[in-house]
Amino acid sequence: MSNHNRRTTFAEIITIMGDALAAAASVRQGRQPDAGNLRGLGIDPEQYRQIGRL
Repeated sequence: MSNHNRRTTFAEIITIMGDALAAAASVRQGRQPDAGNLRGLGIDPEQYRQIGRL
């Protein structure tokens, strides 16, 4: 694996972790996560908004 590929992979992992942390923080505070964060996690924002609270 080239050095460039490792950097790209590492950057993608950091981005996914950031999206997950931001979405989790929003949910914990009782807010809807940002649509961009949800998309970054592979979640459709419209379908997420249809999920009811437990």
